[in-house]
Amino acid sequence: MKKRLSIATFKKMKQEKQPISVITAYDYTAARLAELGGIDCILVGDSLGNVVLGYETTLPVTLEDIVYHSKAVSRGAKHTFIVADMPFMTYGVSIEQTLLNAAKIMQHGQVQALKLEGGVEIKEHVKALVQAGIPVMGHIGLTPQSVNQLSGYRVQGKTREDAERLLNEAKALEEAGAFAVVLELVEASAARYITSQLTIPTIGIGAGIDCDGQVLVFHDLLQYEPDAYPKKFVKSYANIGQVVTEAIQAYVQDVKSLSFPEQKHSFIQEENQQAIYGQDR
Repeated sequence: MKKRLSIATFKKMKQEKQPISVITAYDYTAARLAELGGIDCILVGDSLGNVVLGYETTLPVTLEDIVYHSKAVSRGAKHTFIVADMPFMTYGVSIEQTLLNAAKIMQHGQVQALKLEGGVEIKEHVKALVQAGIPVMGHIGLTPQSVNQLSGYRVQGKTREDAERLLNEAKALEEAGAFAVVLELVEASAARYITSQLTIPTIGIGAGIDCDGQVLVFHDLLQYEPDAYPKKFVKSYANIGQVVTEAIQAYVQDVKSLSFPEQKHSFIQEENQQAIYGQDR
């Protein structure tokens, strides 16, 4: 039986240069498949707002949404380390609010850790969570909850000054007790620099090969949405959206042509028994 990773394992994997595989998933079936595939860690991201709920940003995602999807994922992946996002404005206002909302996700979502976006400005909140016994994964670079402040989805760390800013953010999270940090849409050499300066692992998404691990969204990895806008930093390993669409088209055609259901799909009386309602049409 697969053994669930611990936060100590994450640090050990960095030290031993064992890459960490992470996938973002939102439901029971996806979680089961990810666990069967041998994934190290599942993230219940607030990206469910875009991917599952149809919002344009992650901002409308609520605490209740995260709890609901975390419960489903935790039932599907009983032996995998699961991290849940804290949604927009559920942390960072007051430490008391951060702790209360975090407790709800941990208790009801049955996850092993939480992820927070931000750096220096949330350092004290991360420290309070860690002191309360809640493992925290940080998230810097492109932070979707701050998309309006960042003026869109832009690559971060493209100048020396910005790379240093990101390093300071990462170090603040490390000092506060975070066990790992996500680097999203960070220029590759900046991500390599930050990774080399931390004792905790970095998990990259659009941040190059030199991070300690990588994360992709379940639906991107499988090209689940047939008309999805292609992303430079995504590698799709299947085209499930096309397969599903073609399967549904075939089903519709069978129904319209009376090819389904066939007799083998129906419950028929034995030959020596009279049909309940007389002759079949």
